[in-house]
Parts: sequence; structure tokens; C-alpha cells
Amino acid sequence: MQIEQLTYALGAELTGVNLADAIHDEGLFAEVRAALLKHRVLFLRDQEISRAEHVAFARRFGDLEDHPVASSDPDNPGLVRIYRTPEQPNDRYENAWHSDATWREAPPFGAVLRCVECPPVGGDTMWANMVLAYEKLPQHVKDEIAGLRACHSIEAVFGAVMPIEKRLALKAQYPDAEHPVVRTHPETGEKVLYANVFTTHFTNYHTPERVRYGQDANPGASDLLRYLISQAYIPEYQVRWRWQKNSIAIWDNTSTQHYAVMDYPPCHRKMERAGIIGGKPY
Repeated sequence: MQIEQLTYALGAELTGVNLADAIHDEGLFAEVRAALLKHRVLFLRDQEISRAEHVAFARRFGDLEDHPVASSDPDNPGLVRIYRTPEQPNDRYENAWHSDATWREAPPFGAVLRCVECPPVGGDTMWANMVLAYEKLPQHVKDEIAGLRACHSIEAVFGAVMPIEKRLALKAQYPDAEHPVVRTHPETGEKVLYANVFTTHFTNYHTPERVRYGQDANPGASDLLRYLISQAYIPEYQVRWRWQKNSIAIWDNTSTQHYAVMDYPPCHRKMERAGIIGGKPY
């Protein structure tokens, strides 16, 4: 297996490897896993694997989860189908910087995404290194957000277009989750800036130390949250991947955010993702 680093910030392309072999080859899987922790997102071309092999490989990292909004493959539980068609020009949940499912109490550790069909041009995906984003924050911002916690909501994003009864039912099934604004990577010990499109507000900001008058809380807190969320937008923290059929991306959802670029005309873009269950952020 050869590893080519793609940017300074994150990302590497693997060649000379078939992921189907890593299902049973302990040494090969260990190499892939170590590369993932180092580079945060891995890319492979020409992986003609079956859906069953896709799921079996992802399960080497841990149990898989379904998604309450996106549909799963009926024959392979845990394989979520993210299909865009010419009839869905406004289905744009993914073109915002996010870590998958931070609205869960225990968000996914990572994901394995395979391209089934892609636009002739456009439809790239971008990833950002949120460990680097935290490292590069000014010290006074690090001091300000130390110990802060924030609310993450599925209702405010996926639920927004639903009738109120369905939206409230979705929120009842998945109550807002509260996570640290700076989480610790469970395997590397690195500090990660943990705020994205699912993050609605800080939960412990309004204290006498931070709030003298109303303007300190609003817009003070909301301005700080917008600033933190915007760190993923910085190109120096990013890598961009152009999809082809049977290309695969594997990413560490703990330490990255990603963005699906919707710069293509109405057409088919079919992706299949296996999300790997993670632990509660701390």
C-alpha cells in the first residue's frame, strides 16, 4: 500500500490496495486505520466492491448506525443511500460544513463513503481539519471557550422543512445533545474545535464572568459561535476530492468537518455511506 499526502492540513490517497482485502487481513486493516488517524481522511480510486463488502469493511472499525432521515439499503442495514436526482434541485442538507450527526449523544466515529454515480463535472466533497483549526485559534479565544458547552440539534436542520408535528416527533426521538466546544480525540488525545451547522447555542455562556450587560450575551455569544463555526471555511485547513465512480473516502468524523459542493446541474449523484458508531464527546 502506498500513501500520498494531498495537503499539509489533511488527506491522503491510498494506492495499491483493495479495501475488500482489509476485511480479513488484520495487518492491512491496521495499516489503513493508522493512516486514517494520521491523515484524518483517506481516498481510494477504482474500488469495485459490493455493498456487502462495503459494510463488512466499515464494521471493522465498529458497529454501524442508520440515519433517521436518509434511507438505508434494505439488504445492508447501516448503508445509507445519499441519492440526488434531477427532481431534487433544492435538497441541500449537505452543502454546509458539518461533522456527521453531532446532534446524537454519541456522534459517529467516522464513515466510509463510496461513489456509485457522480455528475460529469462538479459535486466534489471538501474536508477541514478541526484539530488544526483549534491549534491556530488566538490564545485569548482558546481561553474564552475553555469549558464552554453547546447544544446540537437535528430539529433545527433536518426538521426545519417538516410539518410541526413531525418536527416535534423527530426532536422527541432525538433530543438536543450537549457537547464540549473543545472536545478531546479519544485515541490521539488532540483537542478538536467542535462547533458546526448543527450547533445552535452555548449552554453555559451566561455567567457573571462573561455577561455584564445584555449585549454581552446577545450578540456576544452568537457572534462567538459564528466565529467558531466559520473556522472550517479557511482554505488552509482543507482538502478537496473530485469523485469518480467507485471512489471511496474514509474519514475521522471526530476531528474533521466536511462539505458536499452542489455546483452541478440537475442530475444524478449517488453516494452510499456506512457511518460508524462513536462515543460520547468529552
